[in-house]
Amino acid sequence: MQVLGIDIGGSGIKGAVVDLTTGELVTERHRIPTPQPATPEQVANTVAELVEHFAWKGPVGCGFPAAIQHGIARTAANIDKSFIGTDVAKLFSNITECPCYVLNDADAAGVTEMHFGAGRGIKGVVLMVTIGTGLGTALFSDGKLLPNTELGHILLENGLEGEQYASSAVREREELGWGKWGKRFNTYLQQMEALFWPDIILLGGGASKKFEKFSDKIEVDALVTPAASLNQAGIIGAALYAAEQHTGADLTQLPA
Repeated sequence: MQVLGIDIGGSGIKGAVVDLTTGELVTERHRIPTPQPATPEQVANTVAELVEHFAWKGPVGCGFPAAIQHGIARTAANIDKSFIGTDVAKLFSNITECPCYVLNDADAAGVTEMHFGAGRGIKGVVLMVTIGTGLGTALFSDGKLLPNTELGHILLENGLEGEQYASSAVREREELGWGKWGKRFNTYLQQMEALFWPDIILLGGGASKKFEKFSDKIEVDALVTPAASLNQAGIIGAALYAAEQHTGADLTQLPA
């Protein structure tokens, strides 16, 4: 099965057709700059432009930078605040004339990792943390996604949000060495472990590629390992989610 996956970010909106059997893109990725301001109308027009670019007529999956509840945006990160309360799935479906399914962008990346990456076949509780400008999270139990966790915003004992204390942006801004930053990130992971007791923690984002530089600072019981960091994980995960929602098949469940 092939589905068009779209990853909506603060600077760019990217899409490609995905083969859900292999997790590979079957077309070249096409990117359009995110309109500014990124209002519902402007972003919807850009999504429609992507759909038209691929001459696509089937289901469309969209990873979106917000908490999404039944297709409705409940928050807005790196997009216009007027998205809050908007039925994004309905808006995109109407303008593209295709059935569109929307999920949180960090969840989309996590779905890819569970289906094709380092989380494949793992039972129990899996937490994926994407280390970047903030801390994105995706939480799974026996392969099933608990959506919209947004655990980068959880308050630590020092009174700061996790991503205000231990994101890559903070490390760069405060010019922290990997060791000192690693201790901060460990504080965040210890908080996650105390709340969710994951069996494994997968690390994504740019900092995960430097795991050996801070791994000795990580002191949690869960196995901590870099994610496979599959290219275009947001696009692939969005396509997987759309296929599951459209067909009723449990494509994001643990592979056989």
